[in-house]
Amino acid sequence: MKSPNAADLVVYPELHLCSLGAETMDKDAYYASFAEPLDGPRGKAFAELARELGIWLVPGSVLERDADGRVYNTAVVYDPQGNLAARYRKIFTWRPYEPMDVGREFVVFDMPGYGRVGLSICFDSWYPEVTRHLAWMGAELVINVVQTPTTGRAQEIPLNQANAIVNQIWVASVNGAGPTAHGRSLLVDPEGHIQVAAPGMEDTTLLSVVDFDRVAAARKFGTSGDAWPWDHFTAGDSRLELPLYNGHVDSAAWRPAISAETPAALRPATDVVFSRPARKGAVDE
Repeated sequence: MKSPNAADLVVYPELHLCSLGAETMDKDAYYASFAEPLDGPRGKAFAELARELGIWLVPGSVLERDADGRVYNTAVVYDPQGNLAARYRKIFTWRPYEPMDVGREFVVFDMPGYGRVGLSICFDSWYPEVTRHLAWMGAELVINVVQTPTTGRAQEIPLNQANAIVNQIWVASVNGAGPTAHGRSLLVDPEGHIQVAAPGMEDTTLLSVVDFDRVAAARKFGTSGDAWPWDHFTAGDSRLELPLYNGHVDSAAWRPAISAETPAALRPATDVVFSRPARKGAVDE
């Protein structure tokens, strides 16, 4: 039986079990040592660990070898029953240093009784499109697993704060410790405040509480009481052309999906799409 004081969600950094990094090793040797299918021995061990501990487990990301031989940097999530609840293949690999193939799907998953969570990996945080889409799909918490071994970690901290602020969501950026990465993991709330952070590169276990209802509260009452970014587009507005994407923003499709866990008092008064993809890219077993 799980202790009442035990964490419900446990998160580790990117490539936690092979954190020497592709940039420091021969690609073929690196893949031969660490790449395997998600249902291989490593995946079975993760599933058993999550089931044994009764936790939601995000063991960072792994090198996933697909059936066609391609290798991806993939974040995986296991539920307390030991099922593979979600997998996300990194879209924005750190080129030219990371040789892995790239993913092409945004992924969120539901934690029943808590809320909806989105996945991103390291350099994804530099591209606001990733976090915006996850928030639009209903993510109230984005888990960004990281293995940054450079001074670029200094920029990632305000980037993660900005992603939290502009989307009014929680962001957990979990970086590896020294000597393979620069640490400084952090949890940011929906208004951009850092709730807990590692001070440096040392091994650290961070503990905090993610109140998913604060997402809906920030959107209802405004960030700092004066900003409602998801309410900007209203019926009757002409659509906003987005030449960069060869697309546009339409007011009817702008607002994010709402988690089924959101209390009625915090739900918006206007009609919202509740069925936006909740588990795109997830694996049900």
